[in-house]
Amino acid sequence: MSKPAPHFLHFLAVMLAMLVGPAAEAAETQPWKDPSRPLVVDAYELNAIDWQALLTDKRIAGFIHKASDGLPESYSCKEPHAGDSVAHCKTMWRKYAVSRELFQTRKLVARSAGLLWGAYHLARPGNPIDQANHFLDYAEPDDKDLMVLDIEDLGEKFMSLEDAEIFVRHIKARTGRYPILYTNHNVARYIAARSLDFALLSRLPIWYARYRPDVSGVFPIGSWSSYFLWQFSSAANCSQRKCPYRVPGTATDIDVNVAAMDTEELKKVWAQGTLLPSNHPDLDLMAFSETAYKPF
Repeated sequence: MSKPAPHFLHFLAVMLAMLVGPAAEAAETQPWKDPSRPLVVDAYELNAIDWQALLTDKRIAGFIHKASDGLPESYSCKEPHAGDSVAHCKTMWRKYAVSRELFQTRKLVARSAGLLWGAYHLARPGNPIDQANHFLDYAEPDDKDLMVLDIEDLGEKFMSLEDAEIFVRHIKARTGRYPILYTNHNVARYIAARSLDFALLSRLPIWYARYRPDVSGVFPIGSWSSYFLWQFSSAANCSQRKCPYRVPGTATDIDVNVAAMDTEELKKVWAQGTLLPSNHPDLDLMAFSETAYKPF
């Protein structure tokens, strides 16, 4: 058996370190108040951003932007499409063109300012391989970029977990790296309880959405000893009167996340694209036996 790569061992050491020591444990109550913990902003095309103001906040270490959303519309607008008219289809393509240009511009600005950059795909029903290709064509990630699969819920409006596994495998096949998983507590708990069925999803580092001051009672859950990022602030719990954290140059609808490690460690593991240790290493050998997709 080959030895794990050094960067993977470093990643494991970072994740395990988050579980030991009183300082790490105490930080799980409103860790965004700890100045040593970096923050990451995530946005989509309708979030207004004043970059000059945002960059005055030195806590901000990274920026994750929405890239693709499900499957693209039909190019011709004559084939069946998600809209209810040809006019709607053309409107969707204009929106696509504008949003992609904005994505590329924000990527350039963020990287020029020294921020870590990432992109996420909002998972919808439909062919998961086509969605994975759509994401990669849209985001054009390189080896410095974080890739994210966004599963909002278990309902019919979002990609099934079975298809999500296919999506993840295809991203790995094309890029050599895995994405991380963005999701909420209900989905995370469901996947953790069925880790044998979802051997890949259950081992992706988790970007955890939960708008409470404390998540210390949540982890460990399944393969997740802790979160990779915790989305603690959004339009759901931020208003003009009260907000967990206000990022300069943004409105109350911006999403803010805290990392589980300091800035230097975050930079080291940001785009590694590796899997977490499994709770079922022997059984997982069967799950990863397909020659087209290798786990590392």
